[in-house]
Amino acid sequence: GNIYWTDHGFNLIEVARLNGSFRYVIISQGLDQPRSIAVHPEKGYLFWTEWGQTPCIGKAHLDGSERVVLVSLGIAWPNGISIDYEDNKLYWCDARTDKIERIDLESGGHREIVLAGSNVDMFSVAVFGAYIYWSDR
Repeated sequence: GNIYWTDHGFNLIEVARLNGSFRYVIISQGLDQPRSIAVHPEKGYLFWTEWGQTPCIGKAHLDGSERVVLVSLGIAWPNGISIDYEDNKLYWCDARTDKIERIDLESGGHREIVLAGSNVDMFSVAVFGAYIYWSDR
């Protein structure tokens, strides 16, 4: 197995084996404050949230190739990100818009607001079965 992580200081996404060996950078260009990542090993996808100058939700293959932006409008401080493996949906929470939203993880389409609050600083989100869990700083 592999472990993936973001490095905010150097604006990188890296991967290594679980024992720390074979560490390498998979995405090093065009990132500005990557925040959170989610991996879909079965489909071979990596997803990430990005704050920075142009906030977005990105998608690439696990080797960093074929990068695309799935969401770039109506998004400000996307924090946590989570995959619903059964329904092929990608969820994220936004600390600025106070929303949890979801999209189709293949196309980025069918965007829906799942939960909207006020004065809530959503930091992370997880999906399991029919439940959504989130943290509020």
